[in-house]
Amino acid sequence: MNFQEAFAIAMRSLRANGLRSALTTLGIIIGVAAVIVLVGLGDGIKAGFNDQFGALGNQINITKINGAVPGGGEAKELKDSDVTALRNPAVAPDIASVTPMVTGSELVVVNQHQFRAAIQGSTADYLTVVDRDLVAGKMFTAAQARTNARVVVLGPNAIATLFGGDAGAAVGTTVRISRSNFQVIGVLKSNGQSDDAAVMPLGAARAYLVGGNDNIQQMVVKAASSTLVPAAQAEIYRVMDDRHNIREPASRDYNATALQSLLDQANQFLTFLTLFTVAVAAISLIVGGIGVANIMLVSVTERTREIGIRKAIGARRSAILKQFLIESTMLAGIGGVIGILVGVAITFAGMIIVPKVAPTFGAPDISVVAIVIAFLVSLAIGLIAGGYPANRAAGLRPIEALRFQ
Repeated sequence: MNFQEAFAIAMRSLRANGLRSALTTLGIIIGVAAVIVLVGLGDGIKAGFNDQFGALGNQINITKINGAVPGGGEAKELKDSDVTALRNPAVAPDIASVTPMVTGSELVVVNQHQFRAAIQGSTADYLTVVDRDLVAGKMFTAAQARTNARVVVLGPNAIATLFGGDAGAAVGTTVRISRSNFQVIGVLKSNGQSDDAAVMPLGAARAYLVGGNDNIQQMVVKAASSTLVPAAQAEIYRVMDDRHNIREPASRDYNATALQSLLDQANQFLTFLTLFTVAVAAISLIVGGIGVANIMLVSVTERTREIGIRKAIGARRSAILKQFLIESTMLAGIGGVIGILVGVAITFAGMIIVPKVAPTFGAPDISVVAIVIAFLVSLAIGLIAGGYPANRAAGLRPIEALRFQ
């Protein structure tokens, strides 16, 4: 018996038990579809994360350490002169910009409403540096920063408390911060992290809120490109160690944290999370394989006399083995194809729905690799699950099979 004949017999057997065959493939369908959908969701989450935070990949944050310096002594304050030194292209050619920040916490008052905001005094390029946008109004200009203008850009949490969430109504109004009046000129778009912020010119924050000395709490350094982050970080260490009289790296009184390393760790975590969820979904493929094996064993039992007759008239062991292996592989293969169609359809639906429901989540993506692997695994499960029943059928002795009732 050639392959075409074995294939035709296998298909005839599957059609004769259509409902049973359909129920048997259900586990394979669910498993393959789940793998495709979960891989798509995982890729979408990673893409959304990288779109949201990828622009920060060349950013390095410099902060003073809390407490005593390792080895004894007090940590030196970060100064305006540190900013000037890092901005010198002769000693730090791989640094594109250095943005100083002063921080604090003050009450923002409008009429009878109060909100404790996180004060952030910085330069006019603050939004570009931290990769944030406005939903209303505008950012203060370099001229306003030079003149210490009392203007402020409020975060969405402050707007929700003080103005009922109406960003348009907030722009142009005057708010009281501590004992000084500031004009609201813009409203930050929410990023889920620094939504309590009140951003103002560095000089204004020092003059009216946090003190007028030259101390700063943070410097945000931008490397010329993401590939130059290690070089820029090395230049930071060299310049800052010299200015703070640091002889050993363990004695540094400041931290220089490259966000790219944090982004890489987050991406690695998301990859592991996706693999874990896919592994859980793949359990249903194993369950489906057990179902295929069970049905094939039932099929062998039901067709024992048929097997005996075929062997009695000259069917070889390989022909019987081939027939049942084809049946189990066809069951798994059909389930795999339907699972692919279902998984791709669900992923396509997610690509349309997710951006509307959760724009920052990241739209699912269809992974060709996941489709191919899921289908090949389903075929392998069919072969493995059908191996024992097929071998059992092929090993039946004709006389015993013919006596079977």
